[in-house]
Amino acid sequence: MNKRMDRNRLNIGVYHLKEYARTEAHIRDLADCGIDFVVCMTDDRPALDLFAEYGVGAILEGVLPGWWGGFTDKIGKMAELCPIELYEKAAADFADHPAVWGIDTGDEPSGLEFPHLGRIFEVVNRLFPNQFANLNLHPVYAMTPGFNYLQTENYEAYIAEYCKHIDADYICYDFYVYQGGMTAAKMYDNLRIVADACRDTGKSMWITIQVNSTDPERPMTENQLRFQAYSAMAFGAENIIWACYTAGWWYQNVLDENGEKTEQYDKLKKINSEIRTMAEAYMRFRRVDTHFIGYMPEHPDMALQPRKPVDALSIGAFRDVHGENGEQLIAGQMVSRAGDGTAALMLCGADDIYDASPKSYRILFHTDRRVKAIGPAGEIPVQRMEDGSYSIPFCSNTGVLLIAG
Repeated sequence: MNKRMDRNRLNIGVYHLKEYARTEAHIRDLADCGIDFVVCMTDDRPALDLFAEYGVGAILEGVLPGWWGGFTDKIGKMAELCPIELYEKAAADFADHPAVWGIDTGDEPSGLEFPHLGRIFEVVNRLFPNQFANLNLHPVYAMTPGFNYLQTENYEAYIAEYCKHIDADYICYDFYVYQGGMTAAKMYDNLRIVADACRDTGKSMWITIQVNSTDPERPMTENQLRFQAYSAMAFGAENIIWACYTAGWWYQNVLDENGEKTEQYDKLKKINSEIRTMAEAYMRFRRVDTHFIGYMPEHPDMALQPRKPVDALSIGAFRDVHGENGEQLIAGQMVSRAGDGTAALMLCGADDIYDASPKSYRILFHTDRRVKAIGPAGEIPVQRMEDGSYSIPFCSNTGVLLIAG
């Protein structure tokens, strides 16, 4: 597998760095924003030289034949339209560069393409020894009443087919919860299905979420960025990719069409810095399950969850974990990768996911072990209460990693 992306750390990516934003100042700003890699980068050698100088990786598009599963007239025809010899020729023509981490193989294929994509992955992994084959999958809402873009019975079968045919150490998909008509229930369902598949196959979960907006007049808020990132981490995400840094789709990108920073730049830089503060400790653990706390069973966000939510969570080293006023929380149950017996909970505040009226509150819990809490600004003081329980300050849409030693 690829030698350039450090899989032991949580990597942060973005979609698109257009030609108007590839000066040295732009790429310095990209790195300062906390970005590790760019998806859908073109083979622009002067820009790649700057990527290497500033420690940014590129996943190149345009090296291999393009493929997008949204073209319904092409579904099921990838083997015919993109034969293996085209990939072998592309590899023979490619000149390596140290900033190139991955080679893009396509976006949102149907399940019918997975056997052929499996052969493509074999070719890319063999003929591009320093790069990995990059592939982004459909979200769960690709099964629409009008057309089943997955071409499988359900989303579980789609992910299972990917795992069966594709020799990759990750599953990457996109989900945009703040686009019109989307629901948190679908988001949680998608997270659960992919996270469980990653747990069961030993793969890493990568997710693309939105920093831009479907509304040209209303940019995404800091808390909306936080919620997407920390909820994904509660399901064990190891790569977080933001769409879009420059023009790609929708509105309110991080840079405008002139390459100037919008208000989204400072928001994204701040949230990426928060993620970085937690990431080293977070990556010492792997996710084994995710629980919902404080939801009524009939809450619409729980409509697709096979397990009922709880008023308070008691699991492993932690007991009676809950928000002081019954706030809604997502809790990622995690164990040490080192096998040293330490355990963790990755908590995300899900009580105000549309950032309508965020609030501050406390999380209460019991444990018999030494405990510490790491939040977006660093270690958080843990208060021992008179009844023997513990308390930490918290707020809507944020995240915290509780570690029991």
